[in-house]
Amino acid sequence: MIQFNAKISRQAQGLDKAPVVLKGASVLNVFTDEWVKADIAIHDDTIIGVGTYSGEIEYNYSGKYIVPGFIDSHLHLESTLVNPKELVFEASQVGTLGFIVDPHEAGNVAGIAGVEYMINETASAQGDVYVMAPSCVPAVPGEDNGAILDGDMLHKLQANPRILGLGEVMDCYSVINSDPYMMKKLDYFKDTIMDGHIIGLSPEQLASYRLAGITTNHECISYEETKEQVKNGIYVWIREGSAAHNLDSIVKGLVEEQGNTERYGFCTDDKHIEDIRSEGHISYNIRRSIELGLTPIQAYKMASTHPAACYGLKDLGAIAPGYSANFVILNDEQCVDIHEVFYKGKPIERVLVREEKVVPSELLHTINIGTFTKENLDISIEGPQAIINIVPGQIVTQKTVEEVPVENGLFKPNAEYNKITCIERYKASGRNGVGILKGFNLKNGAIASSFAHDSHNLIVIGDNDADMMIAIERIREIGGGYVIASEGKVVEELALEVMGLITNRPHEEVDAKVAKMKDIAYGMGVPKGLDPFINLSFLALTVIPEIRITTTGVMEF
Repeated sequence: MIQFNAKISRQAQGLDKAPVVLKGASVLNVFTDEWVKADIAIHDDTIIGVGTYSGEIEYNYSGKYIVPGFIDSHLHLESTLVNPKELVFEASQVGTLGFIVDPHEAGNVAGIAGVEYMINETASAQGDVYVMAPSCVPAVPGEDNGAILDGDMLHKLQANPRILGLGEVMDCYSVINSDPYMMKKLDYFKDTIMDGHIIGLSPEQLASYRLAGITTNHECISYEETKEQVKNGIYVWIREGSAAHNLDSIVKGLVEEQGNTERYGFCTDDKHIEDIRSEGHISYNIRRSIELGLTPIQAYKMASTHPAACYGLKDLGAIAPGYSANFVILNDEQCVDIHEVFYKGKPIERVLVREEKVVPSELLHTINIGTFTKENLDISIEGPQAIINIVPGQIVTQKTVEEVPVENGLFKPNAEYNKITCIERYKASGRNGVGILKGFNLKNGAIASSFAHDSHNLIVIGDNDADMMIAIERIREIGGGYVIASEGKVVEELALEVMGLITNRPHEEVDAKVAKMKDIAYGMGVPKGLDPFINLSFLALTVIPEIRITTTGVMEF
């Protein structure tokens, strides 16, 4: 941001020309909730005035609309599978210029080294990337993951000015039960923003959780949930990503009840780049919310002003003197038709310049699953079994108890009842859990992934053991990634060589490969409403109800 002086004062007063002026657009004033036809004067990266100005460089935006740059209030950069700079670049093309990231995927695999890698890789990105220190690594005590981040380790991260606070506190019960290990983390971050992860808490438990300092939540799937949380002062980030689709149900409730939107914002949580390119990023959340009945002003403030206020980003979220010159120029405010995007006072770059990446050695070759045989996949059957059921459009699961196919006393998977396993990948323990999955409908093959929230052990699904074993072995060979096997051979793969989570290959290459692999998976029976890889990745996440697969077996809530 610029330093105020006499020269800038004269430019702000219109006595001298400003370096850059955007002329004649309808500008959103988020303080008065109105569109104002005005010029925007810019000096370097800062807005110095909104009114009538002349500039050394002028852009004519007559007939256009200008709104503050969008902010994704909660996301995990690792979920895009590519270098984080690539994600920020693609999201900036559709107006997202602020990112509140929680690198707990990298933290779970590689500890502080993984977190620092994600921070460093976004230092020069085309967007303002802020970081929440990962609070729950592992997600809950006792999980098989690659590292532990305790309070003292997280405290050291606070020296970085891009660390805004504590990332989503998933272990709610450690908070409300005042566990000393968790209390130490909360105490270090008590004067910052602390993100939440609220699922299934009673009103009384929610009060305790809020009292501990938790400020936000992105896990709501219904409007009724959000109301109780907003009553307690929680900011609710409405999530619309590649796997979790919560926007429609929440926004419909807001519109029907004419609810107050001041405590709401938007997030993606986890979204693949090919989805960003096909439908947008936060721009999609805005567009869909307007289609459902929110006013454009409400939606644009939810996408910028509210998260900026929550996280104390005083330079973001408005178009007014002293704010960053980050904004989106629209042809039409109703359908979020983007004409141009400005970041730090300049039109954004439309071509990504890639640099050669040097990856720390400890972040490579992270798959260490030890000896694993077909017998590790056996499930002995005696009577009805607990089944993990996919819930379309959500990352929650449901439990049923059903009779399943049996052969020689062992579960015999098929297209209706797939087999799923989670294999410990860090210590070569040979430990794995095996379960039964319904709703994925995979037939004649197997899919394996080293991206499995949050511990990122190897997760594999299939309708036969032979293809599952082939996929497992190939994941080991390529150092992590996605593998599809069918009829005794690998039919497609994507190597994720960095932590088994991301690759430094260009996102266009990764997009094409993921799209191809999705089509193969759909051809093998996976329902089109599912993302074969993102939905699979959440089936091991033990802080989401109601039944999961872990390295020790099936876990029920």
